[in-house]
Amino acid sequence: MDITFCCADTQAQPWLHDLRAALPEARITLWQPGDAPADYAVVWQPPQAFFTEQPALRAAFNLGAGVDALLRLQIAPATRLVRLDDAGMAVQMAEYVCHALVRHYRQFAGYEDSQRQRQWQERDIAPRSEMPVGIMGLGVLGQRVAQAVAQFEFPVNGWSRSAKSVPGVRCFSGAQGFHAFLAASRVLVSLLPTTAETRNLINRDTLSRLQPGAYVINIARGAQLVEVDLLALLDSGHVAGAALDVFQSEPLAPEHPFWLHPRITITPHIAGLTVRSEAVAQIAGKLRALERGESVAGMVDRVRGY
Repeated sequence: MDITFCCADTQAQPWLHDLRAALPEARITLWQPGDAPADYAVVWQPPQAFFTEQPALRAAFNLGAGVDALLRLQIAPATRLVRLDDAGMAVQMAEYVCHALVRHYRQFAGYEDSQRQRQWQERDIAPRSEMPVGIMGLGVLGQRVAQAVAQFEFPVNGWSRSAKSVPGVRCFSGAQGFHAFLAASRVLVSLLPTTAETRNLINRDTLSRLQPGAYVINIARGAQLVEVDLLALLDSGHVAGAALDVFQSEPLAPEHPFWLHPRITITPHIAGLTVRSEAVAQIAGKLRALERGESVAGMVDRVRGY
């Protein structure tokens, strides 16, 4: 069994070492143009040339949950695409959302300003019941985030493409439930994949439907947020602030207005980083299951886009 590794902006040797240890029965090599055909691939943002030269792959394992970059490439229909279900990302995303949510709710940014001004000043906070959190995307990652938020006793709403039932979460689904979901939420968290339907989904209309004093947390994909619309709603006061980890163009340009906006917090796409040991174990397990002819979680539906 031959496995080829092709991952942009990734130190290959640690991955190759761990993959070889987890799959001693396989021959695992770093892809080079002109290589012989392989059976499987482990990829992250590979060039089109990779799939052009590897049309007979049985499956390609993506080192992340988002597959929008892969779906922009021409890939043989017979090559199954498999994404990571979690691999250590869910707990990180839960941490990120809870930190951003609590920092906003408890007005810690204001206390930081008070400290710089040497002011001893208590700030009023609203009841948690007035800070309902709406989570878009109720897959493995979204459900973990929802459970974490619920531990802080905030009301939690969830929206997904198809109907789901999650304990402790008021669930909405489909186009018919989207506006009701927004109206029921003051904090909007996106964990959606980027598809034709979700691109530019967080726009002026969407944000305007949130409860006044809304707060936006985007840890999914930058393509979902219309950035000028967020700035406009911040200026109007309808949106109180935002914590953004992803952007339309990355890295964020030095002249971008988000950098210096007083009510926007920026991080450089680090909300959920792949943990190598967990990713390797998951890939090894899924690959062996495919070899046995079994189905695996994380199989990408190219029509749906995730």
